[in-house]
Amino acid sequence: MKNAVNDEVWSGSWVAERLGVALVGDDGLPALLGLALRRNPKRAHLLVSNVLGKHVPQSPSVVYDHGLRLGRRVRDLLGEEEAATAVVLGYAETATGLGHAVADGLGRTPYLHSTRRPVPGVAPAGGFEESHSHATSHLLLPEDPALLAGEGPLVLVDDEFSTGNTVLNTIRDLHERHPRRRYVVVALVDMRTPGDRTRLERFAGEIGARVDLVATASGTVRLPEGVLEKGRELVARCESAGSGSLPAGGAHAAEPHDVPSGGPGRANQPSRVDLHWPAGLPDGGRHGFTPAHRARLEAALPAMAARIGDALPAGARRVLVLGCEELMYAPLRLAHQLERATDAEVRFSTTTRSPVLAVDDPGYAIRTRLVFPAHDDPADGPGERYAYNVAGGGFDAVVAVVDSVADTPALHAPDGLLARLAAHAPHVLLAVVPSYVPHAPERPAMLPEPLRGPAFSSYAPEEVGWLLQDLSAVTLEAPTEEREEAIQRGGAHYAESLPVEYQPSERYQELFHAALEVSAARIAQAVGAVTETVIAERSPRPVLVSLARAGTPVGVLMRRWAQFRHGLDLPHYAVSIVRGRGIDANALRWLADRHDPRDVVFVDGWTGKGAITRELAGAVEEFEATEGISGFDPEIAVLADPGSCVRTYGTREDFLIPSACLNSTVSGLVSRTVLRADLVGPHDFHGAKFYRELAGADVSGIFLDAVSARFPEVADSVGEAVKELLAADRTPTWAGWRAVERISEEYGIHDVNLVKPGVGETTRVLLRRVPWKILARAGAGANLDHVRLLAEQRGVPVEEVGDLPYTCVGLIHPEYTRGATGADGRAVNL
Repeated sequence: MKNAVNDEVWSGSWVAERLGVALVGDDGLPALLGLALRRNPKRAHLLVSNVLGKHVPQSPSVVYDHGLRLGRRVRDLLGEEEAATAVVLGYAETATGLGHAVADGLGRTPYLHSTRRPVPGVAPAGGFEESHSHATSHLLLPEDPALLAGEGPLVLVDDEFSTGNTVLNTIRDLHERHPRRRYVVVALVDMRTPGDRTRLERFAGEIGARVDLVATASGTVRLPEGVLEKGRELVARCESAGSGSLPAGGAHAAEPHDVPSGGPGRANQPSRVDLHWPAGLPDGGRHGFTPAHRARLEAALPAMAARIGDALPAGARRVLVLGCEELMYAPLRLAHQLERATDAEVRFSTTTRSPVLAVDDPGYAIRTRLVFPAHDDPADGPGERYAYNVAGGGFDAVVAVVDSVADTPALHAPDGLLARLAAHAPHVLLAVVPSYVPHAPERPAMLPEPLRGPAFSSYAPEEVGWLLQDLSAVTLEAPTEEREEAIQRGGAHYAESLPVEYQPSERYQELFHAALEVSAARIAQAVGAVTETVIAERSPRPVLVSLARAGTPVGVLMRRWAQFRHGLDLPHYAVSIVRGRGIDANALRWLADRHDPRDVVFVDGWTGKGAITRELAGAVEEFEATEGISGFDPEIAVLADPGSCVRTYGTREDFLIPSACLNSTVSGLVSRTVLRADLVGPHDFHGAKFYRELAGADVSGIFLDAVSARFPEVADSVGEAVKELLAADRTPTWAGWRAVERISEEYGIHDVNLVKPGVGETTRVLLRRVPWKILARAGAGANLDHVRLLAEQRGVPVEEVGDLPYTCVGLIHPEYTRGATGADGRAVNL
């Protein structure tokens, strides 16, 4: 047999000549499709895709790229906002891999495919019929039924869109359960008749939804009268001819029921390859596949493909990676990775339960057929399975990839798949992917959606989603002196209670507004610089995740800059991180379920000594180890990095950021976050309060608008600053940490946690903790007017220091007992 796809002869010409079937439409159709004859009483012909990786071995990069490109077209059609809420559904068995690739092209989209394999203990969340198929019933078995319950677009993917019946049946079933406003149908080829198109349009109108279609090519199949009966007769004649000559008009022999055994690999025993498949990672989309699953697979693929490559025989020039029925995506990705890592010519296809006549003719799409018994204990009983265009393909090695449910004695039997392959390839390798079995979750399947204003926070709902739980009804505030004593004696953690919210005096409010007027342009410059750096180096469409609450105003400003400069509508969430206890793992799970972790950029206001930077790095490392979800980059992007702790920043100067001057009244009226065992369970987000009663003093919007208003005037200078930043050596020096250690020893504190460097951290000490003294750089001037005022109100001395690396440093009282508020030992009421 020559190549399965012949460059000179269309692989549909044999059927076209004998039955009068023709493809009419786009010029690219013959390259995408060949024709074969079905052994199916419902339809005579079969459209055989040359790029699907099912019946025709094809380059895995070609197969995967077709799905990716379709997914990107769907993303462009929907727009970023709608695409982020979409779910992709692929059809078994032929489109399971294609649908998965479409989901990858969309970017951050969960995926599910239908299945014909019932799974004990998993109740169907829906089902539908495929009327023309040899196996009609499809099941939907998501591990999390909520996957199909959202309101975002549902993207339905099949290899071909022929009549539209299957899609209509699917939408009808799911729409009755969970109505949606929009559906997108995706196919490699759209071969509907005008009547079929009209029927779909009418159906969409009946259910009140929009239904779009995206296809690589379109056309129709022209069928002459009586083609079904003629097709049956032709199949019968070919099969009766066996290996003998065809009747008149057929120049080539029809292939027998099976390619005969015997060949170069008959005596070879298949060998196993241990992939080291990641524990708990689904083998495909039968029960759902999330962006977090995708990130884990991407990280593991190079090593798994390398193990296959190491097991291949030396000098193998042509290698087939063969998937198994619905198991298409995992073998495809392994083949794709192997193709990129080896000099061998790699091809990909899968076995199927679809019965097709084989004819060894260049003008026919199915040249050879291997027949073997089903080996996955199918629900509909034993039966034949097939591998097409493998025999005679000239493969030096075949890598059969099956899931563990299909790794049965039947697979290894003398008439099983492995023996059939060994008869036609010198080397056969077997790689088994563990079949994913859903189990009762140890935590709720669905975490709540983010809190948004105006119900929680004074920010507009699109500005930020808070991955927190609302504890507004709980009394959490304690006097500053009581909190400090409990914290320093080890009887409580600072995140278990809240300080009484500081109510600024009229004089202090005047200082805030004056500082904002002076520094707004400087802040706008830093916002622009850090945002442009993130887009250039971290992700072109980052998911901003601010560390509540100091990072949240900065996250909002970065989002506004991206809109102003690039027209991007970036997602922005706020999460809790607690020193000594890490980041909210449930928030990370939520993010990983809905976004690619590699797009997540953590945002904070400023760095001090770098404690939170270290905290986040350790927390992400622990999360990856325990959850098996990778891809989160723990480096924080900050407005100001005076401590030289990070690489992504707007400036390294320690200057007054007005949002550091206040607490909730400049942060959307949200408290700092709370983590207390009696309020926050293991499956809950961390908590916070919304101080609605402080609305009269809220300047959150004023701060944001004042800075945003300066974006146009700093745009040019930001461009120059970013060029310098990107070219500079921004390696963290951790100079701030060393300075804090020195100060801690010089002042006899001996605890770096009680030394708070920088304007922002010093302000926090004065507003929330029991301060001992303030160190101020000589000549700091107006930058510290608000610090001096707060220190005066609390009776705390301000000591000028000549060689201070920060503008100021706040020292918490190192030996606090109740009443010892300041240097004079008196508690001062604010």
